[in-house]
Amino acid sequence: MTNERRVPPGVDTTHPSIARVYDYYLGGKDNFAVDRQAAQLALQVTPDGQEAGLACRAFLRRSVRYLAEEAGIRQFLDLGSGLPTQGNVHEIAHLTDPDARVVYVDNDPMAVAHGRALLADARTTTVIAADVREPEQILAHPDVRKMIDFDQPVGLLLLAILHHLHDEDDPAGVTRRLLAALPSGSYLAISHFHDPEQAQPEASRRARAVEKVFNETLGTGRWRTRQEIMTFFDGLELVPPGLVPLAEWHPAGETDPHQTDTYHIIAGGVARKP
Repeated sequence: MTNERRVPPGVDTTHPSIARVYDYYLGGKDNFAVDRQAAQLALQVTPDGQEAGLACRAFLRRSVRYLAEEAGIRQFLDLGSGLPTQGNVHEIAHLTDPDARVVYVDNDPMAVAHGRALLADARTTTVIAADVREPEQILAHPDVRKMIDFDQPVGLLLLAILHHLHDEDDPAGVTRRLLAALPSGSYLAISHFHDPEQAQPEASRRARAVEKVFNETLGTGRWRTRQEIMTFFDGLELVPPGLVPLAEWHPAGETDPHQTDTYHIIAGGVARKP
């Protein structure tokens, strides 16, 4: 249970935070009563929501490990990084190369404060406060320019973030603007809430029910169709097996939750910029 009295400056404890709700699902302690209440409402619709959060984290580990080990990526830009927890991007990347560089980006004051405290002495890792909906400001940020060499391939991580952008925020346009700044050989990794539609009618019904809860409590959350998610990968070369349920993406060596109720309503993929 979080100590409710220890609140970093700028943190609003009267409204739930996406980062803190995810922290609760992951078993973290950096959340407040309002976040736990929002999470519990969603769990009434999808009782395995915590397993879904763990599956998202496992996908992060596998995708970063792939980019570091198989694709040779040595610098990562992680947007919507959330609260630090076990198995952060820099920890995974540094298993392959201790000099790999990582920039975390989040607009949640608590996520930024905790990230900076954790990484205060990190030579290869930094955290900045910025909003994914303003990609030019992120790309021009002095800490980003200092840490990332835009003449070398970059691993762009948009994990569990694009589904929190409304359609009017133009998430596909945001993604294109970020990718336009990256050189050939860069990679994009995405995990996203997924509505399987008629391919899985019951899962689709559940996706829409959870979407309603998320928007009523968090004011955000969009379960997109496969076709909609694929637009984020336009012009890129998808790494096999493509866009699939998270547990199907390079599952070797992981103990993901597989056939849970949420199995079909979160998808992920990794693609290369040619």
